[in-house]
Amino acid sequence: MNKAYDYLFGPVPSRRLGRSLGVDLIPFKTCTMNCTYCQLGETPCAVNERGDYVPMQDVLAELERWKAADGVADHITLAGSGEPTLHHHFGDVLCWVKDNTDIASVLLSNGTLMHYPEVREEAALADKVKVTLSAWDEASFQQIHRPAQGVTFELLVKGEQAFRSEYLGELAVEVFIIEGVNSQTSNIHKIAEVVKSINPDRIDINTAVRPPADSSVTAVPEERLKALAELFGPTASVAASFKKQGFESLEISEAALAALIKRHPATCGQLADEFNMPPEKIFKTLKSMVSAGLLKVDRRGDETYYFQRQS
Repeated sequence: MNKAYDYLFGPVPSRRLGRSLGVDLIPFKTCTMNCTYCQLGETPCAVNERGDYVPMQDVLAELERWKAADGVADHITLAGSGEPTLHHHFGDVLCWVKDNTDIASVLLSNGTLMHYPEVREEAALADKVKVTLSAWDEASFQQIHRPAQGVTFELLVKGEQAFRSEYLGELAVEVFIIEGVNSQTSNIHKIAEVVKSINPDRIDINTAVRPPADSSVTAVPEERLKALAELFGPTASVAASFKKQGFESLEISEAALAALIKRHPATCGQLADEFNMPPEKIFKTLKSMVSAGLLKVDRRGDETYYFQRQS
C-alpha cells in the first residue's frame, strides 16, 4: 500500500493471520473500555453508544481502490483505533469482503456489545472472530478494563456466550494477563472457568509487550506465561510473540508504516521481525520519520518504541 489510506492499514504480518489488511472504522481511541494495558494509550471518554463514526461509503471506496491497486492479503481484519462494533454498519465491510474477494474476513472485538442481537448478527458475517475476556468478576473487570457506564462483566459474558451459541465460524478468546493483577494461579483458574463457558475454538494468551496506557502495567515473563496458558487447556497458546513470521521481506512506504504504527506502536526490532527486513533499514526509515515529525519515540527501559499517539 504505497498511497495513503484513511481507513486501511497494512497488510500487517501476523503469526495466525498471515498478511492481514486492517480496516479501521472508529476514530482514534473511541472505545467501550479504557483498558489499563491498551497499547494506544488512555481512552479519553469510554462510550457504549453505537453510531456511524466514519462514512461507510468512503471505507468501501478505499477497499475498492486497494483491490484494484493490489488486493493481496490472507485476511481482511476489522480492527484498529477503537471498538469496531460501535459502528452501526461494521457488517457492511464483512459483506463487501465476502461479495468481492476470496479473502477470509476477521473481526477483532472486545465483546462488550455482543449482548445486542444486531451486533451478533453482523459479527457472524466474519469468517473468524476474536473477543476478549481477562477478568473473572465485576471488580476485576472494572480494575483491568475501566469500562464505559453501562458496560458490565455480566453483559460481556452473556453476550459472548450468546454469540458462541449462534456462530458457526472460528471463535477465539484473548486473555490478557497483567503481572500481579490477574496473573495469580487462583485468578487464572477463575478466568479459565469463565472462558470455558464460552467454548471458544482457540484461546490466545497475551501480555503487555508494547507500552501500556497505565505505566504500572507490567508484562508476565514468557516462561510464566506459557505455564499459565497450560491452565486453560489444549486449545490455549501464548500469542505475545515478536519472532520472525517466516514471510518474504515486505516493502512498506512511510505513509503505510505511519498508519500501522498509529495503531500498533512497536520497536525497530519488532518491525524488522514483522516485515522480515534488516533492522538498519527499518531504523533509517524510522529516524527519518521522527525527524520529519511523523513519529514520536517512547523509551521504556532498554527499548525505544515508535508511536503516533494523538493528543
